[in-house]
Amino acid sequence: MNTTDKTPIVLIHGLWMTPKSWDTWAERFRAKGHEVIVPGWPGIDDRSVADIRRDPSALKGIGLKQIVDHYERIIRTLPVKPIIMGHSFGGVITQMLADRGLGVAYVGVAPGQTAGISTLPLPTLWTGTPILSNPFGRNGAKALSKRHFHFTFGNDLTRGESDLLWEQYAVNSYNRVFFEGVASAFNEKGGVTHVDYARDDRAPLLIITGEIDHVVPPAIGRAIVKKYRSTESDAVIEYKEYSGRTHRLVSQDGWEQIADDALAWAVAHSAPVA
Repeated sequence: MNTTDKTPIVLIHGLWMTPKSWDTWAERFRAKGHEVIVPGWPGIDDRSVADIRRDPSALKGIGLKQIVDHYERIIRTLPVKPIIMGHSFGGVITQMLADRGLGVAYVGVAPGQTAGISTLPLPTLWTGTPILSNPFGRNGAKALSKRHFHFTFGNDLTRGESDLLWEQYAVNSYNRVFFEGVASAFNEKGGVTHVDYARDDRAPLLIITGEIDHVVPPAIGRAIVKKYRSTESDAVIEYKEYSGRTHRLVSQDGWEQIADDALAWAVAHSAPVA
């Protein structure tokens, strides 16, 4: 386990991705002396991208609560509370883990919104169209087309450049997760992604967005922060937006600065361990 006095870090990937999407930040944080744990969602675990595409059946029917419970079990095996960072739907999971009090600081990197935050810009709605357009596929595991990957992840790249990244990283969807996330946006009390925005004992949370992100545009990041700040909670919530950045904040050219900023903020704001 952690052999230094530095706080361990748990990185949570998003929909259509695997732990491989965090290779950049994970190696950078390890080089700085942190133990970094990058578990896959249930059904992904440590499988390769090619293997998941070949047989995505293990992804079918899995929902957000099951995924969050999976991460809670892993985090509770650690000797100390970690810093938790999540990208995209991993940022939703991060906020749900924050609501359970499992970390000393949290960073949502282009995070999806939790229950009751109904801001859904048109580009965001379009990213979900391939899944949401077929309600009968709620428990399926739909493949992500190269064309849709270009819109969602590679909108700063040529189609050819984007296709190369699709080959390296993209896997099938957890359709149920997408349906639950959208439904929760309009159901604050009963949504699967419900969190208590007003709790005072939540460790500090940083929300990061990219200016040209189609999946989680800045409007969503600002709405998340506004929701937390609308309560009387004394818990720290901060926001940072990066110009010229897409949804690939963890790997787009210049990712190093964002990673360093996120880590420096998390270390500086880490809550004392009770």
